[in-house]
Amino acid sequence: MTRPGRAVASAGGRLLAGATELLADARSARKPLHPAGQLFRGRLVRYAAEEPSGVAWLDEPGDDEVLIRTSRALGTPSPLPDIHGLAIRLPDPTGGFADLLLATTAWNRIGRHVLVPTLAVGPTLTTLLPYRTTVGPVVIGARHVGTTYQLSWARVGGPWRSLGELTPHVPGAADATVSFDPIRQHPPGLTHYPLFIRLRERSYATARAHRHHSNGEPC
Repeated sequence: MTRPGRAVASAGGRLLAGATELLADARSARKPLHPAGQLFRGRLVRYAAEEPSGVAWLDEPGDDEVLIRTSRALGTPSPLPDIHGLAIRLPDPTGGFADLLLATTAWNRIGRHVLVPTLAVGPTLTTLLPYRTTVGPVVIGARHVGTTYQLSWARVGGPWRSLGELTPHVPGAADATVSFDPIRQHPPGLTHYPLFIRLRERSYATARAHRHHSNGEPC
């Protein structure tokens, strides 16, 4: 990353962290962002790619039991619109786990990178920022269809390609304490660009610090 790029990303990161801190000070919830949500156990079935990309997680079939959380980013009361989040925790080949976070956006080539307030979780969500892969920047998306989410992926500016199907099964706690972190834990073959890490890491660190403080833990 160039020096100007680092400066811009750092400045943006400070702004996001400041906004997160303001939300934390304004509410009593343990989480300044996505303060309350619903947990589900579910299943993620990935299809075999018709046109392989060269990224194994996108190309190879798979069938995993996953943890799913739906939430409202700002915590506005229903039925007011909000940015809705869909978090997926899936097993990692190393024995750990990976987190995939999506938020409500439009679905077209430009709109998939723009947050859109909605009344419910969907109808379309994306990772917003692209992942870094061996085939270039890639965005993951989900369309809410009935009781499932149809997952897709796309190169930036390219058409959507089918990835798989996510099905929530067993509902869990309404106010979950699970903390998802897509910066530290990401699916294999999908990494983050340094620019986006610098942009987001401050706000994630601020949120984690507030959560520990609310629980009486040292920050």
